[in-house]
Amino acid sequence: MDMKFLGNLFKKRKNIFLTTQGKSKFSVSVFHALNGIEYAVNHERNVKIEILFGIMVSIAGFIFHISIFEWLIIVLTIAMVITLEFVNTAIERVVDLVTTDYKELAKVSKDVAAGAVLFMSMFSVIIGIVIFLPKIIDLFK
Repeated sequence: MDMKFLGNLFKKRKNIFLTTQGKSKFSVSVFHALNGIEYAVNHERNVKIEILFGIMVSIAGFIFHISIFEWLIIVLTIAMVITLEFVNTAIERVVDLVTTDYKELAKVSKDVAAGAVLFMSMFSVIIGIVIFLPKIIDLFK
């Protein structure tokens, strides 16, 4: 078989892909994204825990009448933790799809993704302490 023919065939297939990429309706993309969120909420225990903590912190925000700026920080922090958990879930599923055997790089990928969630979670606790501790201390004065 002629190598030039194969090269041209590959180029045509690549061009077809590039010209059709991004052509689906925005609503279809949103539908798929919502399916991903639904999957994570229904199948990932940690997502449920993080949503619960987000709700509890939000209730505390209402109780302590935090400022608009503090609300922005709290909402952004909650969103970042949950978003990182979604990314962690995606990485774990892709690694599991690629291999069922133990491989050091697969372990590293999963561990680093989980570490990102843990790292942000620790900072979210620090942010919560900075915002809420002075208000809690004021309660007891």
